[in-house]
Amino acid sequence: MKKTYYLFNPGRLSRKDNTLKFLPVDEDGKEGVPKYLPIEGISDLYCFGSLDANSAMYNFRGKNGISVHFFDYYEHYTGSFQSKEYLLAGKMQINQTQHYLSPTKRMVIAQKFVEGAAFNIVKNLKYYQNRGKDLENQLTRINLLGQEISGTKYIASLMGIEGNIRQVYYQAFDQIIRDHAMEGRSKQPPMNEINTLISFGNMMCYTLCLGQIYHTQLNPTISYLHEPGYRRYSLALDLAEIFKPILVDRTIFRVLNKKEVQSKDFDFHVNKVVLKESGKKAFIKAFEERLNETIKHRTLNKQVSYKSLVKLECYKLSKHLLGMEEYKPFKVWW
Repeated sequence: MKKTYYLFNPGRLSRKDNTLKFLPVDEDGKEGVPKYLPIEGISDLYCFGSLDANSAMYNFRGKNGISVHFFDYYEHYTGSFQSKEYLLAGKMQINQTQHYLSPTKRMVIAQKFVEGAAFNIVKNLKYYQNRGKDLENQLTRINLLGQEISGTKYIASLMGIEGNIRQVYYQAFDQIIRDHAMEGRSKQPPMNEINTLISFGNMMCYTLCLGQIYHTQLNPTISYLHEPGYRRYSLALDLAEIFKPILVDRTIFRVLNKKEVQSKDFDFHVNKVVLKESGKKAFIKAFEERLNETIKHRTLNKQVSYKSLVKLECYKLSKHLLGMEEYKPFKVWW
């Protein structure tokens, strides 16, 4: 089974026969012990440290369909090196574009994304309310906002509702999370530990969705809720809305409440808070465990992982675009 590999240390990545060789190099240029990664066992690479590589390595990686995602020191996602889109199909591209160009068809899909996100947010809040947290106020307000989704006529109005739902949702974090205060959502830059984890986790979810889209016939640059832009894989942003409550937020609640990530795992600056390497590793470990958890799928009648649910969501959207089956967003049923 293919795995995701995370490279935290700076170093050099090269081809060695049928493996990728990673040679760690510290700030003084001192080389560490090389690590060899069998090419057939890699699904994608996440690079958090500076990486030296040559064209031979990228050609080798490209032929084997391995994506590389890059992040800077401040956990900002800076871009991906994707292989040639080997599954893109003309019919899907045409249908995907037509659904974007039609205001009515686009709105139907965009509303489904927000509907799925709101439903999964409510599920999170109900989970903690059933465990003694007083979240009735947030649940009532989000349910009222959710009733407005189907009546929206413009994408900007729909995005406004989605933003208001998130704002109310984040107010509940201070009751769900122990020993840390969120004090409102702050980003670019995040101003405290919770906001730093939200920004980091959201980028992890975005790149996960991008990687799953790549293995379907969908074009990641044509989206419906978020506006497509130059050099932006905006369809991944659309899909991430549905999965952030389940994958990112639940991971944040776990790592902070179980003290798997603590204040010592952050660097505090005057105007920003960033994760140290120890914090990144702890969060990614918990995130990967979440992705590999399995549930009994009600339609397929078999165990599937959370990671597989993202690809299944791509397939459902594909069927909708091709007129085969109405798209229904993933909603937690347990």
